Amino acid sequence: MASISTKESRPFGFALKDRTLRLLMYLVSRLPLPLIHRIGAGAGWITARWPNRQRRNALMNIAICLPRLTEDEQRRLRDRNLSEFGKTYFEIAYLWLRPADRVLSLVREVRGAELLRRRDGRGLIVLSPHLGAWELAGLYLAAQGRTAIFYKPQQYLDDMIRAARARSGAELAPITPKGIRVLVQALERGDYVGVLPDQEPRARKGAVFAPFFGVPALTMLLVNRLARRTGAPVIFMFAERRQGELGFVIHCIPAPEGIDSEDDIEAATALNRGIEACVMTCPEQYLWPYKRFRRRPEGEPKIYTGPLNDAHVLRHAERLRSR
Repeated sequence: MASISTKESRPFGFALKDRTLRLLMYLVSRLPLPLIHRIGAGAGWITARWPNRQRRNALMNIAICLPRLTEDEQRRLRDRNLSEFGKTYFEIAYLWLRPADRVLSLVREVRGAELLRRRDGRGLIVLSPHLGAWELAGLYLAAQGRTAIFYKPQQYLDDMIRAARARSGAELAPITPKGIRVLVQALERGDYVGVLPDQEPRARKGAVFAPFFGVPALTMLLVNRLARRTGAPVIFMFAERRQGELGFVIHCIPAPEGIDSEDDIEAATALNRGIEACVMTCPEQYLWPYKRFRRRPEGEPKIYTGPLNDAHVLRHAERLRSR
């Protein structure tokens, strides 16, 4: 979403929508989290019942990324994923607006916590894909020590988002050259730096196509540049939503070798391998509806196109895999 430079430039319709969203976020945040999850799962179940773009995109991504699954398994994973997708977006109000200590108390277990220890005065680059409760992962990271988080200014609710993400002490660095300088300075001080690594870069400069589940995906080189410039190690971290009980598990896993390579393709491929390892821990909680392969290498066909029904999606996915 594009940022808005001044409040005066915002039309009445924008202000009304922004206030409405704030009210809805507040009301949802007052509900018990188990009820929020039931509402979110219900919304996801409804989304899975009739053809729409979110449903189409999720199945397309699953079909081309996980071709070893049968078509029935792909559909079932898509339906489970949309229920988790609903939980993710409804619980954000709770994660943003409830007190930080209450939100952090939802962390029941931390696996690989030793990877968060910084050594020799060096900073640590922590990559959190759009998996599970990524807002909780960022809040947890900032609670471990001084942290700078790479942040994309939003059109709506921007000050609410910044306040929520800064509750446990994070410094927010915008996606600008100035923001990148903030990340470099943080690493040179020995701080944590948090980055969401799995969205398509806005521009091809500073990005290359690299395989993600075997499919070419435009992939950022920022992580590689930060690691090479500062010598900071890289890990992945995400918050998995526990099934059947209230709470989350924080997973920390090492980055694959080559993420700091001087070869851009090797570095981007290593980055995507790390994301894949995270996703396969709980694939139903990944952001499959996101159009990760919107931009394609020259001469490659579009992925998210045509009718919205499952039969077309699966036929199109088969044609793409056979190229």
